[in-house]
Amino acid sequence: MSYAVLSSAARRCAAALADRGVRHGDRVLLLAPAAPEFVVAYLGLQAAGAVVVPMNTVATGDEIGYVLADCHAVAVLAWHELGTACRDAARVAGVPWHPVEERFWESLTQHPADVVDRGRDDTAAVLYTSGTTGSPKGAEITVGNVLSAVAISQTISGAGPEDSFGTALPLFHIFGQIAVMMASLSVGAQLSLVSPFTPAAMLDRIRDDRLTVIAGVPTMWNALLVADTGHTAADLRSVRLAISGGAALPARVLRDFQEHFGCQLVEGYGMTETTALATLHRGAKPGSVGGPVARTRVEVRGADGRAVPVGEVGEVQVQGPTVMKGYWGRRDATRSVLTPDGWLATGDLGRFDEDGDLFIVDRLKDLILRGGYNVYPAEVEKVLSDCPGVLEVAVVGLPDDHLGEEIAAVVVLRPGATLHADDIVAWAGARLSRYKVPRVVRFVPELPKGATGKVLKRAIDRPSLR
Repeated sequence: MSYAVLSSAARRCAAALADRGVRHGDRVLLLAPAAPEFVVAYLGLQAAGAVVVPMNTVATGDEIGYVLADCHAVAVLAWHELGTACRDAARVAGVPWHPVEERFWESLTQHPADVVDRGRDDTAAVLYTSGTTGSPKGAEITVGNVLSAVAISQTISGAGPEDSFGTALPLFHIFGQIAVMMASLSVGAQLSLVSPFTPAAMLDRIRDDRLTVIAGVPTMWNALLVADTGHTAADLRSVRLAISGGAALPARVLRDFQEHFGCQLVEGYGMTETTALATLHRGAKPGSVGGPVARTRVEVRGADGRAVPVGEVGEVQVQGPTVMKGYWGRRDATRSVLTPDGWLATGDLGRFDEDGDLFIVDRLKDLILRGGYNVYPAEVEKVLSDCPGVLEVAVVGLPDDHLGEEIAAVVVLRPGATLHADDIVAWAGARLSRYKVPRVVRFVPELPKGATGKVLKRAIDRPSLR
């Protein structure tokens, strides 16, 4: 699809939305796979001045109904093959449901609409968080947040019209939506989409479209490395930059990926509330997520709200043009994480080293308190990920009557590898303090993952680990 066709399609979509009563500032749910139809619908909603509320295509009727009510949406745009859950939720909420069919823009009869002009503080999208600590909350991402994020992304990638971006990330998620889709379109680059992710499909896309910039999460890089698909090194040499986010990147994966693909793999740190961007590192210091991106400040603060000394652990806080406006309709929740001068409390624990590089220690809520000692699962996971034969690992806390919590490692082995629990414990014991060593080890065929490929620790059946 050319940019001329994309522009016309998006503006005819905007005209069709206006004919259906969608007005400036209205919230509209969008559920569609990572395909050209998502891109056209997303840009059409933006052109109409509406607020896009993207949702996972596997969302249940109850989840869709919750978001519809919470953001007071006026309509739903949904992929035509999704089934009845979305349509039923819209009917119960009393809002229209519009199917998004393949190449739907070709059947639109409206003339292209003029693009609605909006200010930088206008809300462009509301993205709902996972709700692991309560009901999901909608992060308000402004026009200014998006424009700033794509400008910063361009400085990171150095991309231009000659580049070809590619990803298998879902576009309803902030990473794929902003750091890939909007970042590539903003510089006139080519964008290739893979859905769903398989190693073979992604490698085919790299080879066939001569991709130069790719983006994904660590589990995707791991899958590409171990896949036996018959692709040669020459098939992959077009890639000059790979961008990783969503979870900590194991040092082994960083090293092996750069060697295998012959390109630079950079790791970013961000979240929905920072429009995907906060820090970046370029592989010089494994384990670090680097320093703040352009126009952004990052501090590590203690419980008293003051910055802690270098090397000490505290909560990561971010200030900059990509920090969200707040949570939709949640003043108290917004005040609990966002100060009047724009500092966002991320809920992540981290520390700075003497070079000013940030290390994410763990999520504040994932901290394991074992016998009075703080244990950060991400630290243990990094050590176990380097154990020969280990493909993936998740470390979680289990209730313990004596110690308060015990440490459990859930391990996925590489194909053909044979390891026992004692091997995992011995590897960790040689590299970690005794109180950090997992006492419970379970081997599983795979870890539960979300749509982005990120491991879902909350979905691990912890009672079965005992």
